[in-house]
Amino acid sequence: MDIKNTKKRIAILGGGPSGLFIYKRLVESGSNDFEITIFERKKELGSGMPYSTEGSSMEHITNVSDNEVPHIVSTMSEWIYNAPADLLKRFNIKPDQFNEYKVVPRLLFGSYLSAQFDILCKAGMEAGISTTVHFESIVTDVNYDVKNEVVKVETSNESIYEFDYAVICTGHKWPIRYEGKVAGYYDAPYPPVKLAKHFNHPIAIKGSSLTAIDAIRTLARNNGSFEKGSDDALYFKLNPESADFRIMMHSRSGMLPAVRFHLEDSHLSNDSLLTKEEIEQHRKGNNGFLSLDFIFEKDFKDIFRAKDPEFYQRIKDFSIEDFVADMMELRERLDPFQLLKAEYVQAEKSIKRQESIYWKEMLAVLSFAMNHPAKYFSAEDMLRLQKVLMPLISIVIAFVPQKSCEELLALHQAGILDLVSVGDDSTVEPQNGGGVFYNFKDSGSDRSVFYKTFIDCVGQPHLSYEDFPFNTLLEQKAISPARLKFKSSEAGHTAFTADPDKVDQDEYGDFFLKVSGIAINDNFQIIDQYGAYNKNVYIMAVPYIGGLNPDYSGLDFCEAASLRIVKDILQN
Repeated sequence: MDIKNTKKRIAILGGGPSGLFIYKRLVESGSNDFEITIFERKKELGSGMPYSTEGSSMEHITNVSDNEVPHIVSTMSEWIYNAPADLLKRFNIKPDQFNEYKVVPRLLFGSYLSAQFDILCKAGMEAGISTTVHFESIVTDVNYDVKNEVVKVETSNESIYEFDYAVICTGHKWPIRYEGKVAGYYDAPYPPVKLAKHFNHPIAIKGSSLTAIDAIRTLARNNGSFEKGSDDALYFKLNPESADFRIMMHSRSGMLPAVRFHLEDSHLSNDSLLTKEEIEQHRKGNNGFLSLDFIFEKDFKDIFRAKDPEFYQRIKDFSIEDFVADMMELRERLDPFQLLKAEYVQAEKSIKRQESIYWKEMLAVLSFAMNHPAKYFSAEDMLRLQKVLMPLISIVIAFVPQKSCEELLALHQAGILDLVSVGDDSTVEPQNGGGVFYNFKDSGSDRSVFYKTFIDCVGQPHLSYEDFPFNTLLEQKAISPARLKFKSSEAGHTAFTADPDKVDQDEYGDFFLKVSGIAINDNFQIIDQYGAYNKNVYIMAVPYIGGLNPDYSGLDFCEAASLRIVKDILQN
């Protein structure tokens, strides 16, 4: 007589950092009442795109240190003593000199994450958890069988697997639009090996984010060299064959991201933050909406009362708009490289003295704290967040490592690197014969500059509902576009009239702002076109949920989201 398998069958689609944290939560749950299958596109688990050769070369470094990484199994400073000798030699790492407060090479960090996944797999086996890993396996479709309440996963070799639950952890994705069709056009700087060549002409970079810095570090090394001077400062020297090599960053804000400093709370948590209950109580009295002003007041301004009374007195009467204007004033007034140099010196002091630059740290905490409940903002507040607060947050919490700053300053001093402010209305025109025309306003005048090489470095794009990779879920209407309701009908009508492509009106006359990606609930379950959540399908792939999760918080996001997802699966 056959005994029916009653164990929950769980699929993890993607074995990068998101999949790692889901698997960790399951292994450490204390239960073995499930079977896990992991589908991974590459040959190894853990590293994902950012920490593998798909997203990094030897020159790329993390913007977090070991002490800032959420706990997995062992810390990096513990693992480094057991790391393969050839790996340590490759990165010139001596275990007894390893500093948990310093950033590390991204590829080394990828090896650490991969090793952590291996340790967890062994722990899972010892706990009696059945784990199957399909390496070099591309998931091509996901289908939800409503009748049997099972999730069907199809792979590129046309195999179909059935599961009770699936967690989509497919990670980063850069759509290819012109690359390969227009000579000299790169839709993203990844994998970086494609930029590792000589360029004897000026290069246009779109954006000034960490993604842009990745491209700059690769380009610089292949067209010149960095050398320490007698004054211990870093200098850049061009290769003779790259005499005309230059890099021009094109930034909408005209600003560079801020420099990494010492964090008082390395995991961006804070015991003064609003609780889930306080947020729910506030929403009850606010027609179900979470007020951006309320969260700014409670999760940012109020925390300074005790921590930094002087700063609190300065900002206590500020609105969000006032605060951003005040913080941006210096950035807008100073040359971006002059400001970078000043912030570099300030950050060096912060790290040496182990003293935080507290307002910047709390801005990072605020960003992380409002990420999850952002789906409860009104459309009006989401527009304010996008237009007012996020531009400041994205600059301040980039945490550019000191080494990257030194290289940017050396390149600028050598006359190789510069930045131009191009505003929101700039356009890039790919040319049939190769290259692009970059069109923008400069000091009120229209400019159109030709570049033989163009690299889009705006970072991971927020992908649309239509970009969702699994067609059957789209066809089944098992997913729905993310949107937020306008609190005011008048504001909604005005926005609808101004831009009907970005605003919907439903049959009841209510107006909704369309945001990128798909709708999800608090447990990261997909929501269908009738407003019902799917209890079997979860998504952690940030490109497709970025509209309702505006803060890309890397490993902190993985840790927080995985906790909610696994808790929900185990309760079902």
